[in-house]
Amino acid sequence: MPLDFTAIDFETANSSNASACAVGLVRVRAGRIVAKAGWLIRPPAGHDAFFELNTRIHGIRAEDVVGAKSWTEQLGDLAAFAGADILVAHNAGFDMAVLKRACEATGDDYPPYRYACSLQVARSVYKLESYRLPFVAAEAGFPDFPHHNATADALACAHVMIDAARRTGADDLDALALGTGTRVSQIAVAAAPAATTFAA
Repeated sequence: MPLDFTAIDFETANSSNASACAVGLVRVRAGRIVAKAGWLIRPPAGHDAFFELNTRIHGIRAEDVVGAKSWTEQLGDLAAFAGADILVAHNAGFDMAVLKRACEATGDDYPPYRYACSLQVARSVYKLESYRLPFVAAEAGFPDFPHHNATADALACAHVMIDAARRTGADDLDALALGTGTRVSQIAVAAAPAATTFAA
């Protein structure tokens, strides 16, 4: 199988994992970046306060998302871009929690995406003083990007995984996980009626 995946990054309005306010997506096919997208999100009600700390990190303010699609409205766009791909994120546990918790906050079904973590892969492949995304991306040959811009972070993550696969001789994400002692996980889906199906 080729090295195909979608890198993803969320930014949040506050300390709630449900407070997604931006997403970045980068599609990789056969180890090459072929598409990227990103947009602002109006966080779910009850999770839509913008904390000063978060705004200081990513620069997004409440007024910036007034005209943005809600989580529910943009979810179809996200799923259309990612398709059935394995998702990849740097510290993937955070981004998968955002996807799951925002869906729970809005009552939307969340597809049980498989996912991999570029942070875990980087710790196996590189010898660095810090495994924060800017340091890892620089080692992968992608320096000087606007960190905490969701699309830029997803692009950096994609570069890291492509470089790690090259260094380890992995042809796909499952081989990369095997070669780095990491794993491709899956978002746990809560028990649902038997008739419920998921498109991912």
